[in-house]
Amino acid sequence: MAIFGIGGLGHLALQYARIVGGTVIAVDVEDAKLEMATELGADHVVNARTEDPVAAIEALGGADVAIVLAVIPKVFEQAFAPLRRGGRLVCVGLPPETEGPMELPIFPTVLKGISVIGSIVGTRQDLAEVFELHARGRTRVVAETRKLEDVNAAIDDVLHARTTARIVFELSSAGPRDN
Repeated sequence: MAIFGIGGLGHLALQYARIVGGTVIAVDVEDAKLEMATELGADHVVNARTEDPVAAIEALGGADVAIVLAVIPKVFEQAFAPLRRGGRLVCVGLPPETEGPMELPIFPTVLKGISVIGSIVGTRQDLAEVFELHARGRTRVVAETRKLEDVNAAIDDVLHARTTARIVFELSSAGPRDN
């Protein structure tokens, strides 16, 4: 399984893939995120800023599944290219519409029997299973804590890829308000 975008969702997808026995290739452009991926059990890491992710994944034998959590159409195309026969491209990230469409090559899609799947949310059962895995200590959420009054700066950091994974806001510990 190749996971493109090792951030807030990608670091969790990596762990879920490991739990079900997958061999995981983590792809990102940030060394810090790839280091985190290695710590979380990625079998291989690819820095797409310094090497061609398609060639790197093909050199490993290709991928059965590619999950794209990044938000750049080119990344979706890079994730599609090294899929094996019968592979699945799971599209999760949502690029701005101004970024343009993802190009899907028809011949490889048909001849290799590739499935392209959109996924925006899981079921309640999926969520219950995720919470159970975390309660059992099988997953780890990588997060940094910020003060609630810093929400705008935090959003800016997320939009400009300056966070490693999740941001958690701490609420003020002040007592109840006087009304």
